[in-house]
Amino acid sequence: MLVRLLYASRAVNPDAQAIEEILSKSREENPGSGITGILCYGGGIFLQAIEGGRNAVNELYGHIQRDARHKDVILLHYEEIEERRFGSWTMGQVNMSKINHSILLKYAERPELDPYAVSGRVSLALLEELMATASIIGRA
Repeated sequence: MLVRLLYASRAVNPDAQAIEEILSKSREENPGSGITGILCYGGGIFLQAIEGGRNAVNELYGHIQRDARHKDVILLHYEEIEERRFGSWTMGQVNMSKINHSILLKYAERPELDPYAVSGRVSLALLEELMATASIIGRA
């Protein structure tokens, strides 16, 4: 059974090297677990969608909750799915520096990434629009 999980967290050490380490490890380990998804990072906040088998996704989310690089981990959305939406990425990355701020403003009060201030469905819709507008890099 396939599921999709969406969570937000804050980076404990929000530097480029830490983000690259998370992406690199995800791209290395996710294929063996059947995990796909995308990671959006901006302003010290992670927004990530993870798709795959229920056990693999739940195990990965548990690992993220215990990961010292994350704090304030919150589950935004969890659902059983018939097909993957982010299946082309072992872990795609949203390039926040190239996002038109009007896209962010479409889904929030201010033009910034803040999944803590909106519903999980709104955050998922934002990720889907970012994917549709080719704002995602790293189809590794």
